[in-house]
Amino acid sequence: MQILIINNRTLASLVGCVLLISMGGCATTETARTKSRIEIQEQVGFTITEKARVSEDTRVDYGQALSLLQQGLSSEGIAMLEQVADATPNLSAPRIDLGIAFADIGDFEAAEKHLQTALVSNPEHPIAHNELGIVYRKMGRFSEAREHYEAALMIYPEFHFARRNLAVLCDLYLADLQCALKNYEAYMVIAPDDKEAHMWVADIRNRVGN
Repeated sequence: MQILIINNRTLASLVGCVLLISMGGCATTETARTKSRIEIQEQVGFTITEKARVSEDTRVDYGQALSLLQQGLSSEGIAMLEQVADATPNLSAPRIDLGIAFADIGDFEAAEKHLQTALVSNPEHPIAHNELGIVYRKMGRFSEAREHYEAALMIYPEFHFARRNLAVLCDLYLADLQCALKNYEAYMVIAPDDKEAHMWVADIRNRVGN
């Protein structure tokens, strides 16, 4: 299975990820825990690879579930994703997609459950940590959100979505200006064309100076 991060998931969640999933039959059997293998892709960010034996029917169902979600058919897409997750209990990607889908409809408890389950099977998955940080931020659990953004960045320091999320959290929710400035500046090294971030940095520098 390969997960490709290509763009922001939604503006409402500040910064997230869209996951494009391709699954195919593989000689490697599933294991209880799967360590993420991160490969840098200069133009699109990075890919995360998990290996597992997946049936053709499950692969088709996965694609159909994601298509339903993209069409705004949340109930139908979630129901099909839950079937895929049950069929692939040791893979984190279906659980991450369920976490994102439930968060998008405002069911943060279900989102938390699925993202935590993803981290049980793959504790070093930066996307799961980042998405859980988004969920906790929306739930008002700001210290936990920070822990998961920082966990994502410990795994992959160039994960600019998580870097920006952490900066916004420190700025708007934790009133930790030093943390916000540090992470905004690190984010801008990776994403120098983000004009909004430039304005935020100037504002924080002004506040810190005062």
